[in-house]
Amino acid sequence: MPSLIIRMRDGVAYEVVDQNPSAANATLCLHGFTGSAASWTFLNAYLENTRLIQVSLLGHGRTDSPESVRRYAMSQQLADLVEILNQLKLHKVNILGYSMGGRIALSFAAGYPDRVNKLILESTSPGLRTFKERMARLKHDHQLAQKIRHEGLVKFVDFWESIPLFASQKTLSAERQTELREGRLKANPLGLARSLEGIGTGSQPSVWKALKHIHLPALFICGTLDEKFCYIGKRMQQELKGSQFIVAEHAGHTVHVEQPHFFGKIVSEFILAQD
Repeated sequence: MPSLIIRMRDGVAYEVVDQNPSAANATLCLHGFTGSAASWTFLNAYLENTRLIQVSLLGHGRTDSPESVRRYAMSQQLADLVEILNQLKLHKVNILGYSMGGRIALSFAAGYPDRVNKLILESTSPGLRTFKERMARLKHDHQLAQKIRHEGLVKFVDFWESIPLFASQKTLSAERQTELREGRLKANPLGLARSLEGIGTGSQPSVWKALKHIHLPALFICGTLDEKFCYIGKRMQQELKGSQFIVAEHAGHTVHVEQPHFFGKIVSEFILAQD
């Protein structure tokens, strides 16, 4: 399915893949840092009769990479998603987000609950609770952004692929690892740097306190090898009444990459279930 280019009022262009546009049940899919709309292509086989709106977030894929760091702020990105839905003439959608995309998806559900049917979050968090934690993470994210600027994209991708969070991806086939690397190397260095600074975990407003006010069917997914995000996911599930928590055995941070069949099956069952 060819991608669409949807422009915001300020001229910023988004890459959007609108799969099965005539289907009634729509799901907005938001990828993680260094990903793109293409991260979710595999879901098409599991949700053949569902409308899948796969967006390349600001600074990723073929979406623009504005110079201003303020343009990447959470409030701006949420407003962009509203505009995308409006241009597609969609009022309510399911929303699926992984990692960075999960933080955006959760913030969208907190800020625009009337636009969301169901919420699916993979390996993500509501942000950091304290000012001290946010400032420490903001400093860390700024250092990573500087690494991209000074050392270039290849060295940054080398570093990114080596962090413990993605160690479980080493069990993937050499072909799949190469495919993931090639996708990361297509990124815009400016977009990645600005994303870290503008919508990194240190920059985004915490939505921990908003969780108890979100009254939507929600599904949390994590991999057993990703203890940190399983812990966060379990705590979020305790805050959202009636939500579900599913753990993928022998998977790490990227369940959708490491176990795509398991992921596709549980997501499709959750989306298609009658409430």
